[in-house]
Amino acid sequence: MKLILTQEVGGLGSPGDIVEVKDGYGRNFLVPRGFAIRWTKGGERTVESIKAARKTREVRDLGHAQEIKASLEGSTVTLPVRAGEGGRLFGAVTLNDIAGAITAAGADVDKRRIILGNPIKSLGAHQVTVKLHDEVDATVTLNVVPA
Repeated sequence: MKLILTQEVGGLGSPGDIVEVKDGYGRNFLVPRGFAIRWTKGGERTVESIKAARKTREVRDLGHAQEIKASLEGSTVTLPVRAGEGGRLFGAVTLNDIAGAITAAGADVDKRRIILGNPIKSLGAHQVTVKLHDEVDATVTLNVVPA
């Protein structure tokens, strides 16, 4: 099945890309969630408009991404969570929690742009990578403290 991506899908592509996927994946996951639309000859205009909008956004965001990277790497983000005895957390720190803490620190970050190697299940300082732009990655020091 040939689809046009409308949003970034990890491991598949970015908005405006034309991809070939299995029928079930496209029909049951990508199209209903709005990640993609069916490819048609008329859809080529859609592809061009999506790519043009993405290109103008990227040019504008590259300098801004560098500024955000400098501010994020220069500061420590504190995230208060519920913790038990010995510094163990009740559950794990989610991407929503991390995105909320970074946004509260002054940089608006989408949770899908956060790359977390292993789940955070303990108190202390942890390194989290934020993909701000295709060419710009920021490493944020996340300090998990008891609430």
